[in-house]
Amino acid sequence: MAKGKYHEWLTDEGLLKLEGWARDGLTDEQIAVKMGITASTLYAWKAKFPEFSKSLKKGKEVVDIQVENALLKRALGYSYTEITKEAVYDSDLEKTELKITKTVTKEVAPDTTAQIFWLKNRRPDKWRDVKRLDVDGQLKTSNPFSDLTTEELRRLIKDG
Repeated sequence: MAKGKYHEWLTDEGLLKLEGWARDGLTDEQIAVKMGITASTLYAWKAKFPEFSKSLKKGKEVVDIQVENALLKRALGYSYTEITKEAVYDSDLEKTELKITKTVTKEVAPDTTAQIFWLKNRRPDKWRDVKRLDVDGQLKTSNPFSDLTTEELRRLIKDG
């Protein structure tokens, strides 16, 4: 009996490839194309074979953590060292070499947009735009037409 196409992807190498594609940021739909199958087939395989889901989830978790770290770094601000190199001719060696001519520490200011995004998602109880308001009680209204029949209402509209 012939093995299904999914067997080649259930190998260690196949699962590692799926994990790598997920880590690279590919969506399930893009991964399905790379596998030569439809997205619906991939979804079916994920439901039938837990190994597929585990590999894709593992790869996506790595990327999610990297993005979270980058967002936090941007929100808080950071510093980095910028190194400038220039070609300098060394007459003793009779060749041109790249030499460091300047080293500068630069500061990146905290980004308020990243801060807002972080706080709205991590602390929605304090930072979300829409506040939830629970109201108890009854709403009392008076309708001067509540005692009229449908026929009487139609007559009022027609005569009005």
